Amino acid sequence: MELVLWRHAEAEDAVNGILDLQRKLTPKGEKQARRVAQWLNDRLPDATRILVSPAARTQQTAQALVELSDRKWKTVPAIAPGADVDAFLAAVNWPHARNPVVAVGHQPTLGLVASRLLTGTSLPWAVKKGQIWWISSRADNGDALATLVASIGPGQL
Repeated sequence: MELVLWRHAEAEDAVNGILDLQRKLTPKGEKQARRVAQWLNDRLPDATRILVSPAARTQQTAQALVELSDRKWKTVPAIAPGADVDAFLAAVNWPHARNPVVAVGHQPTLGLVASRLLTGTSLPWAVKKGQIWWISSRADNGDALATLVASIGPGQL
């Protein structure tokens, strides 16, 4: 399985009664999302599933990738802010999904998921705004072994 964990790009601060799920990307965040989306689009097959938190900022981030292809995204509450690591992994069907999955979500969940997959323990790893962690799994004697394929942020592109 190929799993891309993608943290939403830079978003507005929560001010003036704006609910967390309503926060949108800043102009800088829109540029970050487009930059990373182009990099992903050049590397992902058309059959890639895109699963997105219900938050506006994650949906805008995912939209940058969708606009480059015929892919569609699906809103998945199990990857909303504060998501449980086990629920997140079940939602992306780790490690059994046949097609690559891009999961657009939030901190600290993405860092916890990345560390769980790569070390077996949920640790508070940092995932910067707009950054992706591409993790691949393969079976070894029935166990899923995870490998970090890439970790790239918009500032590196």
